[in-house]
Amino acid sequence: MRVLGVDPGLTRCGIGVVEGVAGRPLTMLGVGVVRTAADADLGHRLVAVEQGIEQWLDEHRPEFVAVERVFAQHNVRTVMGTAQASAVAILCASRRGIPVALHTPSEVKAAVTGSGRADKAQVGAMVTRLLRLAAPPKPADAADALALAICHIWRAPAQNRLQQAAALHAPRTLKAPGSPRTPKTRTPKTPHAPKGHTA
Repeated sequence: MRVLGVDPGLTRCGIGVVEGVAGRPLTMLGVGVVRTAADADLGHRLVAVEQGIEQWLDEHRPEFVAVERVFAQHNVRTVMGTAQASAVAILCASRRGIPVALHTPSEVKAAVTGSGRADKAQVGAMVTRLLRLAAPPKPADAADALALAICHIWRAPAQNRLQQAAALHAPRTLKAPGSPRTPKTRTPKTPHAPKGHTA
């Protein structure tokens, strides 16, 4: 399984590609950051993020794209930029028919470090260890992108089993909801003449 992880952001959008399967050593295929100038026009920044992600998709041809799920923050401006970059990543993948998975920061931290409250240094250290790297990827956005890809590789088998189980136990409907029932037609009985009488 080859997964491209995206840690969305307008100023720095982390990108990381990891290949492997759950339970076996993973391999990093690439890591980097798509940068845009903070004083540039918003539209131009979004186009730059799109072009950067498209280049990574062209080069690595991932089977899945894992994006960090946007969550509420005190800084509204920061969360808006994160949401906009996240939408660009989802659009780029969906346009190519690549499945997209969203993972919360706590899910990623728990998957990689064992604790949903781990800090960025701990995440970077575990990513370095799991991918057998010489040093933690810099900046932290790049390490977070790799962590997203690792998280998806490890969680995907369990998620697939849950989806399959849900599909098996889903109630089967023979007709679309709201479709009217076809009334049964009864053949009228032919009246018989009373016994002893002739027509």
